[in-house]
Amino acid sequence: MADIAEFIARWSNSHGSERGNSQRFLTEFISVLELPPMPTDAETVPGYEFEHSVPYKDDENKIHDLRIDLYKRGCFVLESKQGIEVREKTPLEHIVARPAKAGTKRGTSAWDRLMDRAFHQAEDYVRRLPASEGRPPFIIVIDVGFSFDIYAEFSRTGGLYAPYPAPGKHRFSLADLARPEVAAMFTAIWDDPLSLDPSRRSAKVTREIAAHLAELAKSLEGDHAPDDVSAFLMRCLFTMFAEDVGLLPENCFQKILENGLSKPEGFAPTASDLWHAMNIGGWSVAIQDKLLRFNGGIFADPLALPLNRIQIEVLLKAAKADWREVEPAIFGTLLERALDPHERHKLGAHFTPRAYVERLVAPTLITPLREEWRSVQAAAAMAAEDGDTGKALKIVTAFQKKLCLLRILDPACGTGNFLYVSFELLKRLEAEVIQEEARYGAQGRLLMEGAHVDPHQFLGLELNSRAARIAEMVLWIGYLQWHFRTHGHTPPSEPIIRAFRNIESRDAILAFDSWEYRTDKSGKPEMRWDGRSTKTDPVTGREVPDPEKTLPDMVFKNPRPASWPEADFILGNPPFLGGSSKRGILGQGYFEALAKAYPELPESCDLVMYLLVAQGRRDCQDEKSGAFRLHHHQQHFPSLQPPNNRPALGCGPVRDLRHSGSSVGGQRRWCRRAHRVDGRCSWPRSRGSSNCDA
Repeated sequence: MADIAEFIARWSNSHGSERGNSQRFLTEFISVLELPPMPTDAETVPGYEFEHSVPYKDDENKIHDLRIDLYKRGCFVLESKQGIEVREKTPLEHIVARPAKAGTKRGTSAWDRLMDRAFHQAEDYVRRLPASEGRPPFIIVIDVGFSFDIYAEFSRTGGLYAPYPAPGKHRFSLADLARPEVAAMFTAIWDDPLSLDPSRRSAKVTREIAAHLAELAKSLEGDHAPDDVSAFLMRCLFTMFAEDVGLLPENCFQKILENGLSKPEGFAPTASDLWHAMNIGGWSVAIQDKLLRFNGGIFADPLALPLNRIQIEVLLKAAKADWREVEPAIFGTLLERALDPHERHKLGAHFTPRAYVERLVAPTLITPLREEWRSVQAAAAMAAEDGDTGKALKIVTAFQKKLCLLRILDPACGTGNFLYVSFELLKRLEAEVIQEEARYGAQGRLLMEGAHVDPHQFLGLELNSRAARIAEMVLWIGYLQWHFRTHGHTPPSEPIIRAFRNIESRDAILAFDSWEYRTDKSGKPEMRWDGRSTKTDPVTGREVPDPEKTLPDMVFKNPRPASWPEADFILGNPPFLGGSSKRGILGQGYFEALAKAYPELPESCDLVMYLLVAQGRRDCQDEKSGAFRLHHHQQHFPSLQPPNNRPALGCGPVRDLRHSGSSVGGQRRWCRRAHRVDGRCSWPRSRGSSNCDA
């Protein structure tokens, strides 16, 4: 520690040229923190060196040689700058003029822009690194002798580098090196950077919780209706989450479960009392304390199912997990598998990785917004340089208000993982905007409705009612996690959760007036395969439909294309079902209804085409030619091999229909953007249509 203190004291007053100080500072920094030393011969330890060369060709095919200040392959790219300290002049300095130090004054808007430019410069270096080297998970920007800005992108797939560990908390001062946790962070960045990925521990905790819930759900299904079981367990898990983040008195639900071990008959009435109080707010007899008002619909029905001792033990195991560590991006999928008897066998199987979801969401939603944000930053900086900080603040605030008005739609949202990732990436951007507002003198945040990005902006359609409820809860868990990471222990305003009804449980393709069972000549319902149950073929050994698992077929009255809510961006992972499979899986009645609602589509087309077909295509047509413009772009990301071969859908704010995709493991991934000339999404608008032709 003495060495660190001496290092901090010696470099606190540094100034001079960036190149003259940077390598000496970093060499001492590496030594004092006992990080892996710089190799004396770069050839013996390739990829860990100062002034790492990154050659590239410009538009005129000329070769240039960029230099990374410090590079460690698979770990980080480091870019260094040198600012100067702003301080009051001494009485002698007021009398005797001294030459000004070279550099940008720290703490000024010019210095903030210097550090931002350095970050973007480092991002450019990352993009130009050879593909064989991979993307480093960290970017570090330093002001020599003053600060370290940390950014991370753990998927290493060319995604967006975000402030680490969170926006507003990613800048570490030189004095912070004396804190053991900061020194440990730098050690991990140098030695094992992926160990800092919070999603690794989150995924483990989330899997463990889902396994406990699956065990409990299975034991309850024989005595209770499936919908009652899933609603009960969702109330339980949200209560556990609320308890761990501090929205409920410490360990109050755990104590109810522990008391239930000795008196199981007391669990249900006690939990019901707690949930009734959580719904309306106020005093809870069960825990003898006043509670915040949660509302939102989760606790509107406070029914608690009676549990035996063994079932309470299972629930207690889940309650003892750290629910602050739950990863919403995968929690919904695992919870749905835990609650669905048909899907439970997949609980340990692979799921769509978050990196894959980000690979679609980032370029579709965040990239165009970030491009606009950089223009906003430049305009605000110009106003500030002209001395008009009020105008600069208005420019930035206008962009923040725009973020709060965006609507993002997933028309086949499942349990909401695409919507959650979209929410989190948008909150990261909003945090940067709020930080910029503070630079221009904003005092506090607006408390009016809609003053910040929240779950009501993320819209979903989902046929499975249980999955729709899970998706809504996933968004609220993600929102509250973000709130407490940003605001500490301060709870949000009441009600804690709100019934926005932004996730609708309905068909995204087909609307109809009514339905009835299809009957034969004798009036008996015609049965069909249930579309999901299989058995092993004794001859081929393959999974084939189980003819004993059937459902009544249905006839739909007045079938027509479904309408969608208005949205600015459309994205997601829609169902892909080939023409030869549609009839058997969906049923003859649904198949015929699709043909009536979409006569322009051939019966053999994939189910996803009904999501893309043009009831509203006239709004997406080229106004001059009346034709669609399709632009193809293909990239390969073999490290992102998905768990299945399902493409994904995205829609961004551009004037013409753009069709771009990346091939992953030989499969094409689709990212579509389709909007009117005014820049707003036209798919859901024309004649109540949900679709856009491709």
